[in-house]
Amino acid sequence: MAGNFYSVRCPDCENEQTVFGKAASAVACAVCGTTLAHPTGGDASFEGEVIETVERRDTGGELTDTGT
Repeated sequence: MAGNFYSVRCPDCENEQTVFGKAASAVACAVCGTTLAHPTGGDASFEGEVIETVERRDTGGELTDTGT
């Protein structure tokens, strides 16, 4: 599944939260409950300010042993 994650700032309480760019359901702020993103059938529509794109980690296609 291709897609990016974004750091979004809530317009009401200023909380920063990571949101998937192709969200399939509405995403609410974990602090105040304000809707941060709406699904659109493709890329999500963001209500808050997008602070940054969170880069995905490239593992070179190999599974990494986490030691657990």
